[in-house]
Amino acid sequence: EDAQLEGRVDFAVHSLKDVPTVLPDGLELVAYLERADPRDAWLSSGPGLGDLPAGATVGTTSLRRIAQVLAARPDLEVKDLRGNVDTRLRKLREGAFDAILLAMAGLVRLGRADEVTEPLDARTFVPAPGQGTITLECRSDDRAVREAVAPLNHDATARAVSAERSFLATLGGGCNVPLGGHAVPADGGLELVGFVARTDGSELLRGERTGSDPVALGRGLAEDLLGRGAGAFLEG
Repeated sequence: EDAQLEGRVDFAVHSLKDVPTVLPDGLELVAYLERADPRDAWLSSGPGLGDLPAGATVGTTSLRRIAQVLAARPDLEVKDLRGNVDTRLRKLREGAFDAILLAMAGLVRLGRADEVTEPLDARTFVPAPGQGTITLECRSDDRAVREAVAPLNHDATARAVSAERSFLATLGGGCNVPLGGHAVPADGGLELVGFVARTDGSELLRGERTGSDPVALGRGLAEDLLGRGAGAFLEG
């Protein structure tokens, strides 16, 4: 972003999941590529989430994933999993974990999707806002670049992730907090599913809402969860 503001580069390419909801003055997101598979991937020697024996170890560093795993299976043990994709897969093969969680989009892009035991349903195991989406960022006053990248924008993706990021922004969450939000087209508008949880999975607030205005939809669902006590989870 410094390089953009200083004029050393014309635009930046980001994984949207990792982009803050508040950008520096003078920069904006100007295109969203068509979304890849947004689901989380479950990888194990065979058993699914519901089939692991009590006390089995699951590897992930994501608070969102930890909360959802423990909400569904409080009898499992979640351990920190770090390293690049190859390192994480090697740790699973070597038996350091009974199962691990990764993003489907990344595995597909690396040609490793055949190693996935099960892609987890996005309505049940909710992804991070923007997961699977590549976005382009440029200077707000650079009309030439904006026009050049405009054909890359995928409108359906843009609408969906706008709802998800509005949900995230209203909650005030960052990229590694125990919350998830995922929007899909529905009845001429969008359906947004979201949750906020305690990191240990002991409490999880979930909501669903439909609407035609992505920003209002995300804000409305977030306000609903905040009204039900989600703020205390985020502060914790």
